[in-house]
Amino acid sequence: MPTDPPILVAGGGIGGLAAALGLARQGFAVTVLEKAGAMGEVGAGIQLGPNAFHAFDWLGIGETARAMAIHIDRLRLMDALTAEEICHIDLGDAFRARFGAPYAVIHRGDLHGVFLAACRAQDSITLRTAAEVVGYDQDGRGVTAILADGERLRGRALIGADGLWSRVRRQLLGDGAPRVSGHTTYRSVIPTEQMPEALRWNAATLWAGPKCHIVHYPLQGWKAFNLVVTCHNDAPEPVAGRPVPAAEVIAGFDHVHELGKTIIRQGRDWKLWVLCDRDPIEGWVEDRVALLGDAAHPTLQYLAQGACMAMEDAVCLARMMATHQGQVAPALVAYRDARVLRTARVQLQSRAVGDHIYHPAGAQAALRNSIMAAKSQAEWRDALAWLYGGA
Repeated sequence: MPTDPPILVAGGGIGGLAAALGLARQGFAVTVLEKAGAMGEVGAGIQLGPNAFHAFDWLGIGETARAMAIHIDRLRLMDALTAEEICHIDLGDAFRARFGAPYAVIHRGDLHGVFLAACRAQDSITLRTAAEVVGYDQDGRGVTAILADGERLRGRALIGADGLWSRVRRQLLGDGAPRVSGHTTYRSVIPTEQMPEALRWNAATLWAGPKCHIVHYPLQGWKAFNLVVTCHNDAPEPVAGRPVPAAEVIAGFDHVHELGKTIIRQGRDWKLWVLCDRDPIEGWVEDRVALLGDAAHPTLQYLAQGACMAMEDAVCLARMMATHQGQVAPALVAYRDARVLRTARVQLQSRAVGDHIYHPAGAQAALRNSIMAAKSQAEWRDALAWLYGGA
C-alpha cells in the first residue's frame, strides 16, 4: 500500500474513475470524492472509438469492456430529407487492422460499472460519496480539498474531474459559465422490437438534416436501441436531463422524411439537454491542481469523443506521474502539455462537424453529400487517423 498522501480526484464519473484506476496501477494512493449520494452515471449510450479501447487496455479493463460492448459493423450517414444513405464507414477487418482496436457502443452506466468494479478491486483507491469538492487550498507540500460540509482533506495533488460545471475549474480559472450552443438534444432508449425492423442495423446511424439530426444504435446485447435526436433551435439556457413530452420532441423534426419521424415516434420517457462546451484553453494546471475531461475541455457530441478524451487524459496523467516519479508539479505540466493541442482540436472540430455535416441545408448539404459519398474506405481511414490513432 502506498504511504504518501493520496491524490485527490474530484468527481466519480468515467473520467474520475479512469484517472483513479490509472494512478493506482502506477502505485499511487487515490481518494475519489463524488458529490452524489451514490456512485453512478446519468445517460444512455456512448460510442467508443479505437482510441477508447487503447485506453481500456492500458487501464487493465480491455477484456471486460470488449465483452460488454456491441461491436458495430459500420458508421452510417443518412440524408434525413430523402432517407437515402449518403455514405458509410466500414468498421470491419481493415479498420481494426489500421487502428488496432474495434469501434463499439455501450450503455454509459455499464461502462461506469466496469470502472467502478476495477476501482473497488484496488486497495489503494478510496471511494467517497456525498463528498462535493467546492474549493481548495494548496502550498508547496500539498493541497487541501474543501468539501461542501466544511471537511478538509489533505492530498499530494487534486485532479478536477468534476465535469462541465466544475467547482475546481471555477476557482482555478474563474472563467464563467460554459458556452451555450443553442443545440437541444433529446434522449430515449427503446426496446429493440419497437425499432422499425428494416432499420435494426448493426451500425451507429446518423440521419443528418437541416438544423437537426437523429442518431440510433443497438445497446445491451441488442435488447434496446439508443435514440438521440438533436435540433439547433437556439435554446438560450443550459438544461440537463429535464423530462419532456414526446410532442415537444417531434416538433423539431416536422421537415424530415417520414421514416425519420417514425423512429422518433417510438421514443418514450424523453429527457432534454441543451448542449454546452467551452473554447479551448491552456491553463489546466496550477501547481498541484489540474483539470481532466469535461472540466478541462468540454466538447460537443459531434465527434463522439467526450468520454474518450477523458479516458485518454486519465492514461496520460498516470503515465506522467509515473515518469516524473510522483513529482507532482512537473508531472501535471507534462500532462497538460501532452494533451492540450489534441483536445483543442477535438473541441473545435466537433463544432465544425455539427455545422457542416450534421446540420447543413440546401447547397451546403448537397456539397456535404457529394464530398462524403466520393470517399473510398481507405480515404475514410486516412481521414480518421488523427482521431483514432491512439492515446
